[in-house]
Amino acid sequence: MKKKLSIKDIARELQVSPTAVSFILNGKAEEKRISKEVVKKVEKFIQKTGYKPNSLARSLRTGKTNTIALMIEDIANPFFANIARLIEEKAYKSGYKIIYSSTDNDPVITRELIQMYRERHVDGYIITPSEGIEDELQELLDANLPVVLFDRYVPGVECDVVVINNEQSAYKATRHLVDEGYRNIAFITLNSLQSQMQERLNGYEKALAEAGLPSRIKELSYTSATHNNDLIRHITAFLNRNKELDAVLFGTNYIGVNGLKAIRTMGLAIPTDLAVVSFDDHDVFQLNSPDITAIAQPIEKIAEKLITVLLGKLTTGSKSKGMRKMELPAELVVRHSSVKGTDRDKKMQSTGEQSKKSKQSTGQE
Repeated sequence: MKKKLSIKDIARELQVSPTAVSFILNGKAEEKRISKEVVKKVEKFIQKTGYKPNSLARSLRTGKTNTIALMIEDIANPFFANIARLIEEKAYKSGYKIIYSSTDNDPVITRELIQMYRERHVDGYIITPSEGIEDELQELLDANLPVVLFDRYVPGVECDVVVINNEQSAYKATRHLVDEGYRNIAFITLNSLQSQMQERLNGYEKALAEAGLPSRIKELSYTSATHNNDLIRHITAFLNRNKELDAVLFGTNYIGVNGLKAIRTMGLAIPTDLAVVSFDDHDVFQLNSPDITAIAQPIEKIAEKLITVLLGKLTTGSKSKGMRKMELPAELVVRHSSVKGTDRDKKMQSTGEQSKKSKQSTGQE
């Protein structure tokens, strides 16, 4: 087996100092005033031999691996997948590689992944935290490692976090259904104490309380949410037990997608028998007939904010204490699944014009 070249081998072959070779490889030739002749000689030799620096050795010298850990709930979920792709693109332009993994919202998996990434000396972390990892997050912060959370925050852990206005979004969606004349509105969500799910529940209950209407809540375990057949079965059973329902708000996009399957299996017509609104817009919602009203999260803005904040920490070595909660607005995209009456098309046209004006006023198009 051919021996892999080292910096010392290159130095010996070219009769220059190992230190000079190291400075050239690390882009510090000009700073260290190494002659252009020596630089050219080293670069030519590297090109000829195909020498590749040992990334682990370099990281030990510089204290940086130029990698970022992106730990998300489920890479198969379009919401998380789209954010991961955008973060990866933006990080790459800044000289960083992304290593990402799914936690399945499982604290055991999350702890193991954090330990693995710490052993690999990644430079920073972007995490959608599961419940029960407060200690692990605090250890990262105590070690002065750059961490940014998103989609949800962890009470008691003072860490930068990027979220949307979950409570206001759920309130607006529920209020929309109330204003359309629906009076028996259910909320099908996760049985979770995570901040984003609790805030969505709060928004739903607040809108119904203001309207003097009863709440009807179905909570699903995350375990069942990863098994579509179980999810469809639970939603179907709930709807069968509550035949008086005339509208439903789904708490996540994957619950919404499987909720549509349950509604179709039951032979219900949308919105005649049951109006539908879901969190997190999805291609399926736009392709469904009728198309589904959804709360659309600003995916590009979330990704931009996350990577900007983390890169800022990596560049400046910021050790800021306390939690910065960066809250972004979501948009209620009204479609045919939640609009009542013979003037439906007029309402849809009006809503579309308002949405377009809103995007223009915020520089979106």
